[in-house]
Amino acid sequence: MDKPARPNIVFVITDQQRFDTIAAAGFDYMTTPVLDRLAREGVLFTRMYVTSPSCAPSRASLFTGLYPHTNGVFRNDERWTHTWVRQLADAGYRCVNVGKMHTHPFEESFGFHERHVVENKDRATPRLPYFLDNWDKAFLAHGLEKPSRVTYARREDYRDRLGAFVWELPEQLHSDNFVPGLAAHWIDTWRGQGPFFLEVGIPGPHPPYDPTPDVLETYKGRDLPKPIWDRADIDSQPTALKKLREQHLSVDHDAVVHLDEPTPDQTQRQREHYFANVTMIDTQIGRLMEALERRGVLQDTVIIFTSDHGDCLNDHGHSQKWTMYEQSVRVPAIVWAPGRVAAGRTVEDLVSLFDFGPTILELAGISAPRWMEARSLMPYLTEGEVEPRPHVFAEHAGDRILSGTEFMTMIRDDRWKLVHFVDSEEGQLFDMQADPQELRNLWNDPAHEPVRRALINEILKWRIRSDLKTQGWTEAVKDRGGR
Repeated sequence: MDKPARPNIVFVITDQQRFDTIAAAGFDYMTTPVLDRLAREGVLFTRMYVTSPSCAPSRASLFTGLYPHTNGVFRNDERWTHTWVRQLADAGYRCVNVGKMHTHPFEESFGFHERHVVENKDRATPRLPYFLDNWDKAFLAHGLEKPSRVTYARREDYRDRLGAFVWELPEQLHSDNFVPGLAAHWIDTWRGQGPFFLEVGIPGPHPPYDPTPDVLETYKGRDLPKPIWDRADIDSQPTALKKLREQHLSVDHDAVVHLDEPTPDQTQRQREHYFANVTMIDTQIGRLMEALERRGVLQDTVIIFTSDHGDCLNDHGHSQKWTMYEQSVRVPAIVWAPGRVAAGRTVEDLVSLFDFGPTILELAGISAPRWMEARSLMPYLTEGEVEPRPHVFAEHAGDRILSGTEFMTMIRDDRWKLVHFVDSEEGQLFDMQADPQELRNLWNDPAHEPVRRALINEILKWRIRSDLKTQGWTEAVKDRGGR
């Protein structure tokens, strides 16, 4: 039987998952059998870069196909303008969000017919907007207190754990089980016909790093990569990154008490917990596939798996994201659809996370708006002719955590990575071929001044062309009813 012209699309986005977390991508310390299957039977992207290294800017860029400097979402909790989900809905797709998208406002439709929102694992601070999500309500219904920095801080060893704890409540209430379980329930119970677009926003492996005991046990004592940690590197970082590090050392963001010089045992434990969270997620992807099989639509569904940004896990002395190091800006990405996309293909070209926007539209038979800056990945999926991106870009404005700069920009090509701070003569320049761990900053090296100048000039040209490309996008969004 021929496949339907318009496939179902299940878009799984984890939160804060580094690129080096899938065994099939060459990281055999991981246990990820389901993701390995998707990679073997689909297309694996090994150099997928985010457009911004924190949640909301990255996701707003992904769901608009525009860079943050165009759509105006530079930081968390800034208002979104629109999403391309509206185009899917207008074309007859049932559009559903289960879990995290980190939109603002949290529950506005943004083109979805249904939103079953779950936000960050830990929101127990007055520094974040008040919001009761579906996960909060589940704990209330069970008469239980949701784990957070408030509950974990009652532990005597709270300040020694680097955010690594063990889940001690019912397994089905763990966020990384709860959200996929709710999504599987939707697949099982939706009575409609026709294609659907299901975004599944899994809150992990974002901290707190909190796997269930059984999964954690499988990582105990496992030979895991050690942090990229060098005191000379840390001491020589640009002032903006030093201030970022100071922010993490002074505030327990997401129940992570960051330490200046953690012990090997502490960083090993942190990584065991983080990678175990990924393995839990892998299991849940399998359960989503089982639900699609029960419904009889697995072979008519495209599954896309990725994340919004990474996590340094003490690489370069940093906690979480907000930097342009590889572990922060590079994420896993797989597209699986037997009979629709190439099987067992690995793409090593530079690609950008927001490229999934026009790709999904094309999979659905919809033309992307001419002002969309992202590029469809379909040529990679169908082994067509490809003109690779010469550069990828990421950017982030200063916020209450990244408080040491007004704005930073990354440009990356096959060999070089440059990080520019708009308000400083400092910066970062790395030869990614000779120094893949980003330990030797060549910014002030006279021999590399021509490279630095050329890359900064490429940023200038990119910003100018970006304005030309996106001219008229605001009026187009207004004409389509915005959100």
